[in-house]
Amino acid sequence: MSKTDSNTTTEFALTTIDNPFDPFTQFDKWFLFDIEKGYNSCAYLGRVAFTSPQLSDEENNLEVERAIDEIIRNDFRNIYKKVKRETKIDEKVNETN
Repeated sequence: MSKTDSNTTTEFALTTIDNPFDPFTQFDKWFLFDIEKGYNSCAYLGRVAFTSPQLSDEENNLEVERAIDEIIRNDFRNIYKKVKRETKIDEKVNETN
């Protein structure tokens, strides 16, 4: 018997207040704008976040959110902001009787 469970996952991204592109759906344009302005947000987030392939996706997502919050807390120029995306996940669970 197969059952479908619906879950929602939340992802966070770091962006700047002047970047008109969505880092989730328009990443290439978002990234180009970010680099051209000299922000290098991905590299900055990579230096602050302690992610690892040994952690679960959920643990890595929590660490990215923590790092984004830290960046924003220390943002003396007030240019960074946190954006989020909620994604519905349908996963099939096999049950054997």
